[in-house]
Amino acid sequence: MNNMKKKIITLITTLVLWVALPAQTNYTFITHHNVVKNSYNFWVSVPDTYEEQKGVIPVVLFLHGASLRGTDLNRVRRYGPLDAISMGRDINAIIIAPQNPGGAWNSVKVLDILNWVCSQYAVDTNRIYLIGMSLGGFGTIEFLANHAEKIAASMELCGGTIRKDLCKLNTVPLWIIHGTADRAVPVSRATEIYESMKKCGPTDLLRLDKWAGVNHGDLARLFYLKETYDWLFSHSKADNPRQVNKEIKLSKEDMSRAYKDITRGSNVITVKAYSRKKQDPDDMRRTDDGDDEVVDSKQAGQPLTTPEAPSSNQTVQKPDQNMQPASKPAAQQQTANKPTSTAKYHTVKQGDTLYAIAKKYHTTVDKICKLNKIKETTILQIGRKLRVK
Repeated sequence: MNNMKKKIITLITTLVLWVALPAQTNYTFITHHNVVKNSYNFWVSVPDTYEEQKGVIPVVLFLHGASLRGTDLNRVRRYGPLDAISMGRDINAIIIAPQNPGGAWNSVKVLDILNWVCSQYAVDTNRIYLIGMSLGGFGTIEFLANHAEKIAASMELCGGTIRKDLCKLNTVPLWIIHGTADRAVPVSRATEIYESMKKCGPTDLLRLDKWAGVNHGDLARLFYLKETYDWLFSHSKADNPRQVNKEIKLSKEDMSRAYKDITRGSNVITVKAYSRKKQDPDDMRRTDDGDDEVVDSKQAGQPLTTPEAPSSNQTVQKPDQNMQPASKPAAQQQTANKPTSTAKYHTVKQGDTLYAIAKKYHTTVDKICKLNKIKETTILQIGRKLRVK
């Protein structure tokens, strides 16, 4: 009888723990080696929400600091958005993380990667965000000085620039954060950027924070905070007029909770290697990849074995867009010719508000309420699908 009681207690305990586990989010991390000609190797992170958010999913472009330079892409996962996801942070976006092998960041090479990824995935090109730290902060300013028209909002951490022509920076919401105790890159670098921007006119789209007593490496913690991505995602190039969000706050005190806010073990990471047709070296079409490696957050700190050559029997080629499709049976052709619904839906996730959802899909709270027959005060249930258009 005692044994039976123990078994029942063990079963109940197991069920309680199972129910308490957070919902898993699946991310696919794809390595790209020598894919974009004369550019960098890079990672692309794709969340499992991609299929349902084609055309509206944002892009985050991450430029790392000098410590991650090299030819081993796994180094890029030591800190930053990819590591944040591996730790358990949900980032609902396509993330691009190139690796600089040495020297300063080249904005043309970064742009080539960005354009390539945007050609392979159905993303919202009005919602492309740039974030960089240290050497990546220098790269961020360089990219904005040349290609600010591509970016919806940018965050630059403890970086700087030697450029003087920074007028384009005045056209994009930009948040610069620098610590006064930074010995690697002095805080005066941030002041220099501000002074150069002032010469071009109003700096209404700039937020400049100098955090007392914060050193160079401390700012890496911002990659793990939800507010960092909330701030980025609150902007769009479609905003008229363009404004910088000053409602979302971040302070040096927030860094102490950077790793506490993450639900460890909640994400599952699948690592894949990008592949293309061997007989067509200039073909940059995206293919399905083989040789998956599943890495949960408990393994995130361990060295990764990233496959470079997927098994041929697992690779599925996408057809060339210029090729004529094979003839379809009449029934399939009739189905294909039917008009598709223009309705769009959003699956409610933790932290969502009607205001944030409306802003994300460039609509209004009132319209969402009417489409779903709800009120502004309705409590949003996680997992509920809301029609947004």
